[in-house]
Amino acid sequence: MLVIPNLTLAQLNDADQARFTALLDGIYEHSPWIAQATWAQRPFQSLAHLKHALAQTVREASVEQQLDLIRAHPELAGKAAIAGQLTAESKSEQSQAGLTHCSPDEFARLQQLNADYKARFGWPFILAVRGPRGTGLSRTQIIATFARRLQAQPDAERAECLRHIHRIAEIRLNDKFGALPAEGNQILDWADALAAHTEGQGSNGLDERPPLTLTYLTPAHQSAATQLQIWMRACGFDEVKLDAVGNVVGVYHGSEPTAARLLTGSHYDTVRNGGRYDGRLGILVPMMCVQTLFRSGRRLRHGIEVVAFAEEEGQRFPATFLGSSALVGDFQPEWLDLVDADGITLRKAMTDAGLSAQLKDIAALKRDPARYLGFVEVHIEQGPVLNARDLPLGIVSGINGSARFTGEATGVACHAGTTPMPMRQDAALAVAEIALYTERRALQDQDSPHGPSVGTVGVMQVPQGSVNVVPGRCQFTLDLRAPTNRQRDELVEDVDAFVYTVARRRGVEIELIQNLQAAAAPSDPAWRARWETAVASLGLPVFHLPSGAGHDAMKLHHILPQAMLFVRGGHDGISHNPLETITNDDAQLCVDAFMHLLDAI
Repeated sequence: MLVIPNLTLAQLNDADQARFTALLDGIYEHSPWIAQATWAQRPFQSLAHLKHALAQTVREASVEQQLDLIRAHPELAGKAAIAGQLTAESKSEQSQAGLTHCSPDEFARLQQLNADYKARFGWPFILAVRGPRGTGLSRTQIIATFARRLQAQPDAERAECLRHIHRIAEIRLNDKFGALPAEGNQILDWADALAAHTEGQGSNGLDERPPLTLTYLTPAHQSAATQLQIWMRACGFDEVKLDAVGNVVGVYHGSEPTAARLLTGSHYDTVRNGGRYDGRLGILVPMMCVQTLFRSGRRLRHGIEVVAFAEEEGQRFPATFLGSSALVGDFQPEWLDLVDADGITLRKAMTDAGLSAQLKDIAALKRDPARYLGFVEVHIEQGPVLNARDLPLGIVSGINGSARFTGEATGVACHAGTTPMPMRQDAALAVAEIALYTERRALQDQDSPHGPSVGTVGVMQVPQGSVNVVPGRCQFTLDLRAPTNRQRDELVEDVDAFVYTVARRRGVEIELIQNLQAAAAPSDPAWRARWETAVASLGLPVFHLPSGAGHDAMKLHHILPQAMLFVRGGHDGISHNPLETITNDDAQLCVDAFMHLLDAI
């Protein structure tokens, strides 16, 4: 193999096809055709540009070519490893993951998993064993991942194998170019350390990630806030404080004291058994940028204010966006009387945590829009779109508007054996029809110029149901979202009309109560353009996507122009789950894009 320490883009861009292919030998296992086909896309602007171009070559290849690429890889701790027939790259990777030092039980388990996987899919299991940081997964993590993915569907698993192959190639390219995503590694280190502040340790077992739960103003939540303040001071923030609702606020002054600030941040609370990057990434990335500015002795003209919002998820108390609501003057006085599962009011929880719980102090947190340029937020996508397109970054076109309902259908409970089908007033089947119609109606908006709608019946429950009783009651929920308020309202109107139709046709009563309506928050065109320029500067395609999830940015949208940057999540974009993950390389790209945005303003 041709080995050139610290390969450069200039060497690749100047190379003919044969030399280009030789310089990238070993990046994709026994598959020189990928480099050969990618050569024509020179010149490459950046290493990220090269990585994406190679991934796109594989993406555009035939299924058979993709399968040949997958089959070119060895099994983990398999026959090739035992016989010493691995490529130098694979041997090093399996060694770093400890697969050359398996216990007898681990080795036997891996051999059985290899056999079961090959029998199910017909190709070897592919895993980037050097992991999100590039330093190696543990054998326990590898075995847990292997067992989980064995249950996947073939098309989905083929796509996941290819994504892991691209991650393997990315790490190998980093090695060949001498590229170290140092700031990305620091982001992952901070995220891991912050995840140690959790409510209850739980049982890890063979899970790939330990449990993480952090709800508003619990002891773990308060210790996490303290940790964020310590880090912010170490990063060089000029002012760091805990405000009246528990937000952690850090300010890095600009060179011109009267210039407006850029506001940024996200939330540090989590859902129960959640992930370590949801929300937190939007705090850690700007922290890293401030640290970089401070260590280089730089001040921008405009100051930077980073807010780690104390509450967004609505897990402990039945209200959401408590932290960002205070900044826009939308903190509701009645929230102080909300009660958690243990009977503790929000007012008492705030007082016990050393916060004032005084409305005048909370009202004083409202920001004056004239003092700010706008609000930007970096966030993990929490979905599969970027991951499926092999794109590390995406620009959010807007945050979907939503409407949520609770409902109950009431029919007649009767004997399942003696009541003829045409004479039934089945409450559960009425709700089932509503669920299926919701799916059909949302799909009608897939080609909408504004973006697709989504609809979900997340709960269907028959109280005191029995196997031999026609359901007389069925409780359900309805969640409808769309990229514009008008599109959302049309979706709501159509679903509501169908509810009335199915109730009349089936002879059941259906009560539908709306308990939430959130306005859509389209991204500000000027700030979205700044994100576009930042992403393009990295050599990456500019890709837009809507956010189906709610974010603190949708609250700040009430008083400031806002725009968001998404980073892809691994494991097919899973979020609100301990499996939520990003790589150090993608975290580095977030930092680089954010620094470009800061420099541009």
